[in-house]
Amino acid sequence: MDLSKMQDMLSQATAMREQMEQRLAATIVEADSGGGAVTARMNGKKELLKLTIAPSAASAAAGDITMLEDLIVAAINAAGRKADDAMQFSAVGLLGNLGL
Repeated sequence: MDLSKMQDMLSQATAMREQMEQRLAATIVEADSGGGAVTARMNGKKELLKLTIAPSAASAAAGDITMLEDLIVAAINAAGRKADDAMQFSAVGLLGNLGL
């Protein structure tokens, strides 16, 4: 394989990586726990964008903060799983366009 072909392949790989990064940043997922008591929104890069706690959940947790903490963790973990699924779907689409 000559050097120019290797450079072309590297250039294509770099372009694919940049495209994937843009897709992940633009992908938004949301998940909740406790029947909507806590909602987490994150992007495809698994960056937490917003965490919403329903007022009723906050007041109910006044006596048991551990319950609220568990709901927060569950919502974030569920959003992370959705982000993973979105990332896999996006990667399959990107690779499919290349005929791989």
